[in-house]
Amino acid sequence: MAFGWIDEQAELRRRAGLVRTLRPRAAESALLDLASNDYLGLARHPEVTEGAARAARTWGGGSTGSRLVTGSTELHAELEGELADFCGFEAALVFSSGYAANLAVVTALAPHGSLIVSDAGNHASLIDGCRLARGTTQVAAHADPDAVRKALGGHEGPAVAVSDTVFSVDGDAAPLTGLAEACREHGAGLVLDDAHGLGVLGDGGRGAPHAAGLAGADDVVVTVTLSKSLGGQGGAVLGPSRVIGHQDNAARTFIFDTGLAPAAAGAALAALRLLRREPARAARAGEVARELHTRLTAAGLEAVRPDAAVVSVRAPSPEQAVRWAADCRAAGLSVGCFRPPSVPDGVSRLRLTARADLSGAEIERAVQVIGETRP
Repeated sequence: MAFGWIDEQAELRRRAGLVRTLRPRAAESALLDLASNDYLGLARHPEVTEGAARAARTWGGGSTGSRLVTGSTELHAELEGELADFCGFEAALVFSSGYAANLAVVTALAPHGSLIVSDAGNHASLIDGCRLARGTTQVAAHADPDAVRKALGGHEGPAVAVSDTVFSVDGDAAPLTGLAEACREHGAGLVLDDAHGLGVLGDGGRGAPHAAGLAGADDVVVTVTLSKSLGGQGGAVLGPSRVIGHQDNAARTFIFDTGLAPAAAGAALAALRLLRREPARAARAGEVARELHTRLTAAGLEAVRPDAAVVSVRAPSPEQAVRWAADCRAAGLSVGCFRPPSVPDGVSRLRLTARADLSGAEIERAVQVIGETRP
């Protein structure tokens, strides 16, 4: 029977407690949200939603084509200019998603004969970029510059190291200065995915590379997402102008994909301008994350100390993690539930995302619910 193996895979997932299902949410909900990546609370901000609506009224519902044909508007160029300026880079290129941006940058910067050194904890989009690239990939130990140095030392030819700046599972930060030093010793480029750093880390939320003094370096390329701190949709690659120009001509997810919808570009631009005007939002997100961690550990829970806005709480098993998240939801709290294969270490956990707009009472309520529902 065609696709008969799917039933076998489904049964294996069920037995392992790894079945995933969609849960469409209503426009309004009484749940306290610690599951989304809306770190700055901007997704529903009036200025952001009006930016989206105004762009749709002006440019239409879609971009109508790939960026190189009809899908690139003046609004896209405006967003790219302001993103590059805010984060401290020469140029930027906007994509339809952060996933597409990561696929683009890795494949375009790792031609045949090159080496990619990829952190063991990298996001799936970077991993998939490595799989699609024509270069050879070597996985390095998590957050270990010496492992990167060793891998680069055994290769002759073009090379690039690839890492998240803040890892999405536990919220721990990569040692960016050490990674840059290891790459520079061997003339390698450094590609950093700052999806969870933009809007949270750095001066006024300018990102982890900016905080590490790497913004604008001619050997550093950064990807960001517009769907987390900026509350919208899409992604971008930031870096030297010559690297961005190369993306225009070599990145397949740019050349062949329909451009980001104008409404999404308008929302991101409005959010970026709001963040410039209210930089304290970035610091507040970090404060909320640290407060969550302090209260959770005080309650006897095993929580990982956050370096940005992600707080991870370990669960005994996949099944218990699912049940724990469901019990939290029943008690009015929405939390993320990460299980294999989404977690590289095989340890299931609840994943909480701090938001700059959470009140002290909401933080206290969240910790109380998680504690009362623990397996």
